[in-house]
Formats: sequence, C-alpha cells, structure tokens
Amino acid sequence: MYINLSLTNNKNGDVMEINLNELLDVTVRALSSLVTLFIVTKMLGKKQVSQLSLFDYVIGISIGNFAAEMTINLESNEINGIIAVIIFGLVAYIVSIVTMKSIVLRRFFIGTPTILIQNGKILEKNLRKVKFDINDLLEEIRSAGYFDLNEVEYAIMEVNGKLSVLPKSEYKPLTPKDMNIKVNKESICANIIIDSKIMHNNLKNMNKDEKWLFKELKVKGYTDLDKILLATLDINEKLTIYEKNNNIESKDVFE
Repeated sequence: MYINLSLTNNKNGDVMEINLNELLDVTVRALSSLVTLFIVTKMLGKKQVSQLSLFDYVIGISIGNFAAEMTINLESNEINGIIAVIIFGLVAYIVSIVTMKSIVLRRFFIGTPTILIQNGKILEKNLRKVKFDINDLLEEIRSAGYFDLNEVEYAIMEVNGKLSVLPKSEYKPLTPKDMNIKVNKESICANIIIDSKIMHNNLKNMNKDEKWLFKELKVKGYTDLDKILLATLDINEKLTIYEKNNNIESKDVFE
C-alpha cells in the first residue's frame, strides 16, 4: 500500500511530500538498528568512551556508521547492515577474549602505556611518539590537579589516552595511615529509602528490618516516609536522610 501526503507552505507555495511507507520503513530500520546495537554493546561490556582503546574506538565508529547507513539508506538491504554490525561486534568480542589470554596480542591490539615524565624529566621522544607537544602535556597535567610541573615525578599516557600522574613524595597528600590515625572501616552506602519507598532488598542486605528502620526514623524525628527523598545506611550503621525540598529555590552563582 502506497500512501503519499503533500503539504503546501502558504508563503512560497513549496510542496513537501511525505511518503508514509518510507517513514514506516525508516522507523522499522531505526528500531532494528537500535536493538542490534544494544545487543552488541551488551555483549562487548560496559566500557566508557574514555576507557576505549584505539581498536575499540575504530570498531565503535564502524558499527555506528553501519547502523546509520542501515537506518537512512532505504535502497540498501536492512539485513546486510544487521549482519555487518553483528560481524564487527563478534570480531571485537573475540579480540577482547584473546587479548585477555595473550600479552603479545594485547600489546598489538590494545597498545602499551607510554611514560612522558620520568624522575621529573620530560621525555621528548615519547612525547613525539604519542603526538603530544608541551602545551598538551601541561594541559593534561593541570587536568590531573597539578599546576606546577616540579611536583610531578612520573606521568604516564595510558592506552585509552588518559594521563596518570604520580607526584613527588614531598607533594603527596597526607593519609590517616601517615599520621597513625585509626579510622572506621568504610563501605558502599546502601540506599534503603528512595522517593519515600523502602528498598527491602537493600535493607535486608544490611541485616536490618522495617522495625529497626522506623525506630531509627522516629529517633530522628520522622514519623512517616513522605518527607524523605533518600535515606542511606553505611556499614557503621550511620543512617543519613535527605529530605524532599521542592519549595527551595536555587541561587544562580554562574551569572
């Protein structure tokens, strides 16, 4: 069935034709490419863009290009685009498996870190190797939180392009261990109330029940859950409550 709609612009008389069949085809192709990309991405893992190696980056661009071509180019066969995305995804998956088992292949596909500063000295040869100039290096050093190059002992360019910085001993921040201070054990806080609703599984994982929770809430002055936006519980049984504050207006400090 072929359906064609024509819309006329009253100002200049231009006619815009809408082919509903093509629109439906694009919609189906877009959904197909989205589902395929989602499945392939789930298969490859949860790497962020900043964690991608050069090989992963190339694979990602290629897969994205295939998906776009499959969606927009109505003259191409949709199944060909799906197969191309799946093949590239399988290649990336196989490479990720073999690179975990072989150091040689890992160095070939993923690469190796490059030392840019060693013992406080800039290695110009390695800068040229990673296509960095002095300004690029200084910018990355500042991004790492060091505005004085004299404070840096080592700077290493990781395979994902991120710069890791090791400060000189005298510029390292003090830790409780350095000062022989005993600290409480820390762990991830559990969200036990979200949007006034109790997260029963999280509460159970913290070895607590609703009776204990309501008792602690009463001690803190809460008789119901309606005012609570979020409540967290840590391993030291510290209950932290964040109230709903819809009536509070924020102040713009970036005018």
